[in-house]
Amino acid sequence: MSKGIFNVPAAKNEPVKSYAPGSAERIELKQALKTSKEKTIEIPQYIGGEEIFSGNKRKISPPHDHQHILGYFHEGDAADVVEAVNAALEARKGWSYLNWEQRAAIFLKAADLIAGPYRAELNAATMLGQSKNAYQAEIDSACEIIDFLRLNVNFMRDIYEEQPISSDGVWNRMEYRPLEGFIFAITPFNFTAIAGNLPAAPALMGNVVLWKPAFTQVYSANVIMRVFKEAGLPDGVINMVLVDGPVAGDVIFKHPDFSGIHFTGSTKVFQTIWKTIGENISTYKTFPRIVGETGGKDFVLAHKSADPKALATGLIRGAFEYQGQKCSAASRAYIPSNLWEEVKMLMIKDLAEIKMGEVDDFSNFINAVIDEKSFDKIASYIEEAKSSDDTEIIAGGTFDKSNGYFVAPTVIQAFNTDYVTLCEEIFGPVLTVYIYDECGFEDIIPIIDNTSPYALTGAIFARDRYAIEYATEHLINAAGNFYINDKPTGAVVGQQPFGGARASGTNDKAGSVLNLLRWVSPRAIKETLISPTDYKYPFLSIE
Repeated sequence: MSKGIFNVPAAKNEPVKSYAPGSAERIELKQALKTSKEKTIEIPQYIGGEEIFSGNKRKISPPHDHQHILGYFHEGDAADVVEAVNAALEARKGWSYLNWEQRAAIFLKAADLIAGPYRAELNAATMLGQSKNAYQAEIDSACEIIDFLRLNVNFMRDIYEEQPISSDGVWNRMEYRPLEGFIFAITPFNFTAIAGNLPAAPALMGNVVLWKPAFTQVYSANVIMRVFKEAGLPDGVINMVLVDGPVAGDVIFKHPDFSGIHFTGSTKVFQTIWKTIGENISTYKTFPRIVGETGGKDFVLAHKSADPKALATGLIRGAFEYQGQKCSAASRAYIPSNLWEEVKMLMIKDLAEIKMGEVDDFSNFINAVIDEKSFDKIASYIEEAKSSDDTEIIAGGTFDKSNGYFVAPTVIQAFNTDYVTLCEEIFGPVLTVYIYDECGFEDIIPIIDNTSPYALTGAIFARDRYAIEYATEHLINAAGNFYINDKPTGAVVGQQPFGGARASGTNDKAGSVLNLLRWVSPRAIKETLISPTDYKYPFLSIE
């Protein structure tokens, strides 16, 4: 039983380490990379208190060196999913009633473990398994996941403190109960922080979770599970199952205790999940919460007053950091004719300096795309652009998968606003630019708004304040996260809560109180301090 209303550690973001030459963190990370590459590990499923080694082993290799074997994970089957559901529901009997400060302590400890003894190991796992450079790993698998864990505790307390008013003789209060049943978390390959947060956020609020990480992220997911266990997370609260999506879905979406999904992935998969839930709606004890962040075709709009150097830098970073494999990556840019030649020159100069290669070499800005399927998809878009009369390759355009899945940062100039690479999500290091007449700023905005079904991130570069206001107002539904004079990536927990609408998801804003509210079911309680003993109201009296 709680015996106080407790303060929690102050909300603040984890500082980003520099990994500069000679720094302690660089030395430690280099050693962690070396240690990880020198051993071969086997990764189980975590179900209840058991580590399940199925014997059905799947190879894990770095995308930038696909001949090297980091280890194997043991793929599960439908029976494992059933067992995980049962383990979660059994764990719920204790976890859902545990005082909130006890849950908070577990995830605060997990944050400190990642900030300290596990930092280098988790960053190294992200670098090797997902082909991220040291800086991209640091802002993801260290700082962002630490921020999620710590700030979510603050958001949880804020929720519990939100209470109704009471009238004379009445005490009103609000309970924020966990959902009745279990949550299914489906996580992507591109952010270790997202992979950790999607199961952790519902669990923090008292829910139990089945977590299905992407197969291409299992190497770092395993470290997260070890951290949670060391932090004291009870068995069965988060169960990590390593199965194909349809195998898991066939069990989970037919189960009466399914109460919600926390999803990041493709729009098409999310639409299929939503449809399946709808078809099974009469099966469930409660209407499931459906929370998803999906695709994006994120834009950068430049006004004729924009600073060319700031614009060029925003495009290079926004489009090509982590090989463009961010939901928020700048994928299409609309540049005025008066700026294009200077911006093009600046971008070509920067791209000529950028190095591409393995993550062990910290001078490499670009690493590999995640797998062969992704490589082939990206390459097909580039090949089509090379042969089209509607485009010109401004930079890059090369790719090679002989040793790793390397695609050079590619800039395509499209001559029509409906060219395919301006419209379709590519999820790779490909930026398509369209050059519009510098006097046609207001005319290009409806084209930007209507070209893509997505509405995740977008940016405006301008020094003219009227132009900034005009774009902000007229692109109000085109992006859930909108940036002024900055790249459309790099949302920070607690500072820029993340999510979009339209085909980009439910916009439930990870990194804010809004997301955590989705994982509770409020109960209003009215207590009358002195109960009436006569049914008669005063108006019934005879004059």
